[in-house]
Amino acid sequence: MSAAVGLGKKTLRDLDVKPGDRVLVRVDFNVPLKDGAVADDGRIRAALPAIEHLRERGAKIVLASHLGRPKGADPSTSLEPVAKRLGELLGTHVFQAPEVVGPEVRRGAARLENGEILLLENTRWEPGETKNDAQLARDLADLADFFVIDAFGSVHRAHASTAGVAELLPAAAGPLLEREVTTLRGLVEAPSRPLVVVLGGAKVSDKIALIDRFLDIADSLLIGGAMCFSFFRSRGIPTGDSLVEEAGIELAREALAKAESSSCELLLPVDLVIADRFAADAERREIDAVDVPDGWMGLDIGPRTVELYAERVKSAGTVFWNGPMGAFEMEPFAAGTRAVAEAVADAPGTTVVGGGDSAAALSQFGLADRVTHLSTGGGAALELLEGRELPGVEALDDA
Repeated sequence: MSAAVGLGKKTLRDLDVKPGDRVLVRVDFNVPLKDGAVADDGRIRAALPAIEHLRERGAKIVLASHLGRPKGADPSTSLEPVAKRLGELLGTHVFQAPEVVGPEVRRGAARLENGEILLLENTRWEPGETKNDAQLARDLADLADFFVIDAFGSVHRAHASTAGVAELLPAAAGPLLEREVTTLRGLVEAPSRPLVVVLGGAKVSDKIALIDRFLDIADSLLIGGAMCFSFFRSRGIPTGDSLVEEAGIELAREALAKAESSSCELLLPVDLVIADRFAADAERREIDAVDVPDGWMGLDIGPRTVELYAERVKSAGTVFWNGPMGAFEMEPFAAGTRAVAEAVADAPGTTVVGGGDSAAALSQFGLADRVTHLSTGGGAALELLEGRELPGVEALDDA
């Protein structure tokens, strides 16, 4: 039996899938919909290698995924548009089940021919999904002989369609999950030096566990986004009308204290782009300082900070970036995030970017294909990097 270094769990390659075997695959098809169609098929494309591998083996494939956070059956969160798009990408018809489990689903799965695909309805339509309900897990397991999880964005939750099913069937990681886990573990366990970490976003509380972890292992930690104002406030620096997470001020103070005794260099912005209100047509100024006047708010890092951060990123052996540097969704305040994205794309070493807004920024600037690894799971990636166990991975069969 083979296993990926750093994973320690069986992978899709380890499953002895024969023609006619039924395989349940938990995928991440939580994609945006617009006017009844898939608006971004990136996550669907990410699942294709596992699906195509099983089709080549002659397996009968049942796919499970959630979409959004519906409270029960909600037609606006149906996976029907996803089934249509998946069929277009594969060049075959994908059958859409009317529900997640039940007699009709069992009949549909039983009718599958070798290589055919049935997509179950949104797993969140079942109230037992998020509670890891034992009966729902059994009903899902009854549809298959093997279980493969390839939904990295969902493995940090112990749900019926992730950890629950994995306890009941021979269970292995798909290629996407394998790549995500081994890449991110490698980032903290054996990075090429220097390791430079860029963190942005609004809340220190969302990132404090990550900040704490990287202060132990990174060479440089660069802070941007609105959370820098919690750091400034902890030092008594005026922040004007900037977004400040009050609960993050003490956390920021503790992080700065830890950084003083750490070998990791913690950098904060040295200049800012400010505005008189949060709007694309607001009055905009660049200030060669970080003291924000009353009536103004910081909405981006300034040009000197851009130069400082880009210099660190471009000299890195490994870069991890998660979170924008400012309000990049508004063009007047996108320069900082764009410059960091370009620096990451130009960095000669290994470059890893967390999901969410960072992925959206890379896509917006046309740089998504210029990084080593773009994670498909925001929350799961952060929890793994923080050193926490992921229930959907732990439940898989050991290699």
